[in-house]
Amino acid sequence: MTSMFAIVVSLALLMYLAYRGVTVLLLAPLMGALAVVLSGDAALLLPIYTGTFMTALSGYVLQFLPIFLLGSLFGQLMASGAANTLSRWIVASVGEKHAIVTVVLACALLTYGGVSLFVVAFAIYPVAVDLFKAARIPKRLIPATIALGAFTFTMTALPGTPAIQNAIPIPYFGTNVFAAPGLGIIAAAIMFGGGTWWLRRRAAAAHAAGEGYGDHDDAQAGVPTDAEQDARWSVMPVSLALLPLLLVVGINALFTYVVFPAVDFSFLAQRFPDLAPQKIVGLWALIIALATACTALVLLRLKHWSNLKNTINQGVFGFMLPLFNTASEVGYGAIIAGLAGFAIIRDAVLNVAPGNPLISEAVAMNVLAGPRAA
Repeated sequence: MTSMFAIVVSLALLMYLAYRGVTVLLLAPLMGALAVVLSGDAALLLPIYTGTFMTALSGYVLQFLPIFLLGSLFGQLMASGAANTLSRWIVASVGEKHAIVTVVLACALLTYGGVSLFVVAFAIYPVAVDLFKAARIPKRLIPATIALGAFTFTMTALPGTPAIQNAIPIPYFGTNVFAAPGLGIIAAAIMFGGGTWWLRRRAAAAHAAGEGYGDHDDAQAGVPTDAEQDARWSVMPVSLALLPLLLVVGINALFTYVVFPAVDFSFLAQRFPDLAPQKIVGLWALIIALATACTALVLLRLKHWSNLKNTINQGVFGFMLPLFNTASEVGYGAIIAGLAGFAIIRDAVLNVAPGNPLISEAVAMNVLAGPRAA
């Protein structure tokens, strides 16, 4: 019971302080240490820190640093023109009358192609403001609309998405980013359909109540004008803006299903005896795809070298904080998983539905992911 109390107190404080703006880089080791002390293992604090926390943290960085680095770089390169071009192309294709669906699709296309969801949010926001204002939809629905397109089905469900959430299971289960395509498509359809229905329902209710876009000083809020956007982003042809996204998905699929299955990796056994290629080729395919797409974007923007250099630097520097934030949370999760109370919680949730392993696994993954997702 003492260990379970320590886990609950530590996790509650971690979540509360994180939402209050305290960095997880500091919170993770501190709250992990608090859990160890409260559970009565204070004498093991330093060995647990060096042997559990740092081992888990460094292992995560070792596996996923290239994905975070290339993903951040790709997002910054796309933001230098391609993301804006694609968002406005979708607006022109779908139309202003379907403002909510247009914003959702624009976000979905960019995130499915590998653009960071933070980049997508900033790139789509000015477009969403124009669309919602023209359609007289309340501005307060813009965050939810962007979140539906960028943070849900393309990040977690659609097969082939290069999002880090889709890449993390690869070395553990020996899968790839295209795993479970049927279930993924069904889940994505439910998220897209249900989310769009709810947003349109709220917009209709607001319209019936006489609520329009609202009185907002968008210039004061930092929304760029069309002239400012043209100055900030160089105009690209739609075909060139789409090319990097197609490269990410296409090359990933090519290496996943054609190239790597035809390669005999037995020659690696002598030099890398601990390497299991069948569990890592999914990550290799994703790394190659992102690197190729980044190279294509750099070549497309060579004539804007001064801006390109700054964009590359921002992309490279920008990956470190998300990577180490997540790695610190993984280290914290490893500490919690090593406490006796965690075993009790684990066994309880794994037996929620003894006759149905799929339900048990789904419930267990959501409950046990709490310490790491906090």
